[in-house]
Order: sequence, then structure tokens, then C-alpha cells
Amino acid sequence: MDGSGAGRYQEIAAELRRRIEAGELRPGDRVPSTREIVGRWGVAMATATKVLTELRREGLVRAVPGVGTVVETIVGAGAGAGAGVGTGTGSRSSPAGRPGAPAASRRRGAPDGALTSARITAAAVAVADAEGLGAVSMRRVAAELGVATMSLYRHVADKDALVLRMMEEIFGRMRFPAEPPRDWRGRVELAARLLWATFRRHPWLAPAMSVTRPQPIAGALPFTEWVLTALDGHGLDLGTVFTAYITVFNHVRGTAVNLEVEAEAEALTGMSVDEWMDAQEPAFKEIMAGRRLPMFEALSASGYDFDIDELFEFGLQRLLDGIAMLLTDAP
Repeated sequence: MDGSGAGRYQEIAAELRRRIEAGELRPGDRVPSTREIVGRWGVAMATATKVLTELRREGLVRAVPGVGTVVETIVGAGAGAGAGVGTGTGSRSSPAGRPGAPAASRRRGAPDGALTSARITAAAVAVADAEGLGAVSMRRVAAELGVATMSLYRHVADKDALVLRMMEEIFGRMRFPAEPPRDWRGRVELAARLLWATFRRHPWLAPAMSVTRPQPIAGALPFTEWVLTALDGHGLDLGTVFTAYITVFNHVRGTAVNLEVEAEAEALTGMSVDEWMDAQEPAFKEIMAGRRLPMFEALSASGYDFDIDELFEFGLQRLLDGIAMLLTDAP
């Protein structure tokens, strides 16, 4: 493969740009992934990555987690470029409300008077779930609802306020059982797994939250209260109880932050994490050459099946083991 030539990525980007502007690639259509660019044009992976980076910089494409890199929608484009970058998105198999759903099925053109805070929030959550929080903007949500952008400001002050409402909506859906587990560990495990499942369904949520500057989310208070109550009455002072709660929350959130990052990376490169690791094998072998790293060599030879759900569970159990050592009545 020819990875040389600083202008090579520009040539490929120009070819894809021409196809977009000519309407050969329409809004919502997938553009070639990095692997497809490598195979089709015979360039290095780094060159292929620069191609998609350049097109994203120009606003012509966007990464859609679980789908790939697709042609962006540019509202208000005219003739020529408008033929390929128009007012809808269009992946053939995506359901309405997801990236690539036909514009007619997503933008119902409801009158501004029919807008409600709940509808705006739901539309924003749908965009974030499908494409990441970076895709959410007042303009984008208005387009999804088929209304003027300014009409949203009668219901929500700005994007920051909208994101808070989105988080409020998600946490408001969490439900704890009426009959909780009797032991503290069972209660904390239940809460941690419920939070993990929530982050799994909404990968943008974990990166949006802060541990050092927690957002005022009323819907999250029942979760906090559940964990605090589970840890209370076991010999810990209130400050230590709260520190333990933060530690559990931070484990779940910290692990979940990788979900959106991985989804975006897969959409950008067209490679799963296993495929990416396989592609990196020559580079790892090169940096290992001439070094005495018996443990790493043994691990490399045996292979490691990375599973983020198992990573979450392993960390949770070790964390709870440590908390148990602090409790005066722990078995």
C-alpha cells in the first residue's frame, strides 16, 4: 500500500467530495470506511483516516455510532451541492427517529404551537442516542421536529439547559423494586447494574455527567438515596458513606465513558474493537522486538478477549469487597 504523498488523502477526499456534491452520495448514505478506502485506493490506514477527518472538518460527513460515516445534512443548501447535501438523511433500514431515517418519516412539520418541553427533550435524546451528544444542537432538534429553531427557545433556554432536561428524562425512567434486597451488597449491586444498563442504552450520558461538578438532576436523587440507605447503619460515618457512594458511581460512570468513545471510533474506522486490535498487531510486535517482556509476551501469545461488561462486573465486585472490609457488621 502506498501511504506516502501528503496530497494523496486530498485527492481521495476531493473524489468523495465530488460524489457528495453531485448527489451520487446523498444525505445519510454511508461513505467508504477507512478499511474500504485502504482497500480501494491502496493507501495506508493513516491516510484513510485523514480523508474522513478532512471531510468531517468540512462538515460534509459525520460519524454515526453503529452505522459508520455518513453524508451530513446541510439545511438550506441550494442547487448543485444541494442535490447531494439536502434536507434529509437516508439510511435505508434505520427506523424513524434514528440517523438515516427518511426525512418525511422523521420531520412531521408540527406547528410551533404543538411544541412541548417533553417533545423537544425526546427528540434531543433520540439524536444523542443515535449519533452522540455532539450531534445535538438547537438547530438539529428543531429540524427533527420540523419547526423553526427559534421556537425551541420558548421552551428551553439553550443547549446546556436542554442537556440537563435530557439527563432528567433518562434518570426519571429508572425504577427500583418495591421489595429491595435485604443485604447492603445486594442493594448496591442492583443500583450499580441499573445505572450500567442505563449508560449502555444511552452512551452519551456518562460523558455528559460530572463527578467533580455534579449537575442538579432531581431524577438522579432516588438513585443516590438508594445507595446511601444501603450503606447506612453499618458502622460508617455519613461522610464515609457518601465517599463510598461516589466511588461506586464513579466506577460505573468511568467504565461507561468508553462506550460512546468506542461507538464513535467504530463508526469512523468501520472496524470493531477486535478488528482494530488485529490491525495493530504488527505495531505491537514491533515495539516489543528486542525487549524482555515475558508477561506481556505470554499475554500476547495467549490472547485476551476484552469484554467491557465483564470489566464493569469485575471492578464492581472488587470495589464492594473493599467496602465490606470497612463495615463493622460485614460477614
